[in-house]
Amino acid sequence: MSSPTDMPLAHVRPAPETETGWALHPLDQHLHEVAKLAADNAAPFGGADWARLAGRWHDLGKYRPPFQAKLKLRSGYDPDAHIEVEGGLHSISHSTAGALYAIRQFEKRSGENGRIAARVLAYLIASHHAGLYDWHNATQPCLGNRLNDKNGELEYQQALAALPPAEVLTDDGFDPMQALNPILGLTQLEQTDTTQPKGAFALWVRMLFSALVDADFLDTERFMNPQDFAQRSRFPEVDQLLPAFNLYMDHKTAALVQPDSTLNRLRAGILAECRSAAQQAPGAFSLTVPTGGGKTLSSLAFALEHAVLHTKRRVIYAIPYTSIIEQTADVFREVFKEVQPNPVIEHHSQSQQDGNSLASRLACENWDAPLIVTTNVQLFESLFAARTSSCRKLHNLAHSVIILDEAQQLPVGLLQPILDVLRLLIAYYGVSVVFCTATQPVLTSRQLLDTRRNLRGFAPREVRDIIADPDHLFNQLRRVQVELPPDLNTRSSWEALVNEISQEDCVLVIVNTKNDALELWNKLPEGTLYLTTQLCGAHRATLLQQIRQRLAAKRAGTDQEPLRVVSTSLVEAGVDISFPVVWRALLGLDSIAQAAGRCNREGELAGLGRLRLFVSPNGEPNTSQMQNAAATTRKLLHDYPNPQDLLADRALMAKYFARFYTDAEGHDRPGIVQALTKGVLDDHDPLAVSFRTAANNFHLIEEREDALVYVPYPADDPAVLKKLEQLDRGKPDRLLLRDLQRYVVTISVSDAKHLHTSGELEPVMPGSYRLMNAQRYHPYLGLQTSDQLIFSAKGYCF
Repeated sequence: MSSPTDMPLAHVRPAPETETGWALHPLDQHLHEVAKLAADNAAPFGGADWARLAGRWHDLGKYRPPFQAKLKLRSGYDPDAHIEVEGGLHSISHSTAGALYAIRQFEKRSGENGRIAARVLAYLIASHHAGLYDWHNATQPCLGNRLNDKNGELEYQQALAALPPAEVLTDDGFDPMQALNPILGLTQLEQTDTTQPKGAFALWVRMLFSALVDADFLDTERFMNPQDFAQRSRFPEVDQLLPAFNLYMDHKTAALVQPDSTLNRLRAGILAECRSAAQQAPGAFSLTVPTGGGKTLSSLAFALEHAVLHTKRRVIYAIPYTSIIEQTADVFREVFKEVQPNPVIEHHSQSQQDGNSLASRLACENWDAPLIVTTNVQLFESLFAARTSSCRKLHNLAHSVIILDEAQQLPVGLLQPILDVLRLLIAYYGVSVVFCTATQPVLTSRQLLDTRRNLRGFAPREVRDIIADPDHLFNQLRRVQVELPPDLNTRSSWEALVNEISQEDCVLVIVNTKNDALELWNKLPEGTLYLTTQLCGAHRATLLQQIRQRLAAKRAGTDQEPLRVVSTSLVEAGVDISFPVVWRALLGLDSIAQAAGRCNREGELAGLGRLRLFVSPNGEPNTSQMQNAAATTRKLLHDYPNPQDLLADRALMAKYFARFYTDAEGHDRPGIVQALTKGVLDDHDPLAVSFRTAANNFHLIEEREDALVYVPYPADDPAVLKKLEQLDRGKPDRLLLRDLQRYVVTISVSDAKHLHTSGELEPVMPGSYRLMNAQRYHPYLGLQTSDQLIFSAKGYCF
């Protein structure tokens, strides 16, 4: 019998309770378990056989003697030795052997067809550490070159020479070409029918990749961190959430002071229509409800009813801003507070990046809960990602209900790949999608003379309306009058703007940029409050709660001090605050409507609230989408007969979006669709996809800021400080990162590097830092990256 030191190993970990002080993870066992888990992950979308083989062969290269020698160092075992780092000087590759084995195995059986079909497995196996590769790339590492490299061949030969067990090498009689034919049929349909969504093959590979890497991480966690693994998959099923939701809604209705008020009757009607529409067959839906109509809970009612009736596995609630995520997640946790463990995962931090340590890999989310509240950035950038950490969650999208809250926020320059992937999820992965907004965008197909502006969207009748008569709702819920400036093209001066706003006793001012917000805040009287993404989520939540309390006190007549708040657009989409007066810098008509949702939200005023538009002294932001939005609004509002009808005029909003999309430079400006389909639609190289190129070009936020900083807020809170101290470099914990998401501020990579060089930031994960200089976090303005910090006492301290 072989001794433990002769046994091929997958991983090792310290185990002081054993004789040797180390616990050993047999490689044969790891491959068997990953194959089983991967097959289970991929079964909901019919990919079990592919995922099983990928799991069985993904670590075939670990049998090679150099890898085993590195794992079994003379001085003891190295827990991180199995981590394969692309380009790492001391990394020993082990992910090429399985990819080459799949290609050789099926080439023997089916010739050229088998070799080509086996590329699917090659993508999965060779990428399971470094992330999905491009097949061809002249300037970056690519899979085509890697599989023809002499080092890859050496790894393959060494792995097979180590004589892996027959049960590891078996292919179960799998015929990859036969299994691939349905996918190839979809790619041919893409080529011949211009109305079909594109990227089916790329999405399918990415879903299989998700099934593999999640299985690999889970089995690794089961060995390396048994206690953490035991906490997974303890969530209730989605059908257990509906009774708790119904009970909550019953209590909420019983507690209403005026259940028969016009507003409450309308909200009850919206809820009833959502429950009724949930009975319809899965697919695409639109929920068009004015702000204040209770669409958050009504949309959740639809999703839960629909999920239970049609055996969906989870609900994913995607939101454009973290400010709304925090609020929405809190609402949902309150709804399900009696359900244990709480079924809500709030996921917006981008901190789960691929690191070079085991801990950083195991810390990434896999969306295993029945209710996920996340950002559009997380959802869509994951759907086009190449990194293992971002892709890990994707297989859990199959058979889910996805609610896109504030759907009008989808970026026009990426609209085509987004609509393509949503249509594919609906058609082939059992997903239902709800476009939920007060300003429903036009997402149907259109063909124009300028083909760059064509949109391959949903067929006009493919998206079903949940609300039968939205026009009636908009007329009934009219609570705001709009005041236009005398000239939509003339910029206000700061002096005039500040003078007029200073006359307001209770006002919210929404501007388009952080710089505008800071400049206006500096010029307004002392006591003015400031809302921006430079504040961490916990700070924003505290500030918003204090604002709500002051608003209630002013309505009760007990607060006589002026309440003025300056904010960026983060406050618009769904944030539950209600001012009598809102000022809004000119931008898109949808932004104007969203700003109106922060005015007289509950109809608490005797008359109408006031929404006043102005042209920013600095003009509109210099981004194509915002410039287009402002220009489209100016065209539509020029000589508009009655501004008071503006917010209830749904025909005007439809005209706005139609013109907005038509005037855009294009709906796939970075060439995402081309990167994901060029090779697939080329008969000479049918399965060549540029996964990394697409991922690198797909950024939902223009000029995306990539570095995360964990900040101490409040600075003297011992519980927060203790959690921050646990962010030791290289040792992140998944549950800890969940807890700390609300203490994150996003800054540019260049600013992060500067502050790190000066010793003010300490890296905790790749792309993530802990703030060491607490003075950088201003008590009113949040994280300041400029060396000229603002230490003035201006501001209102609660």
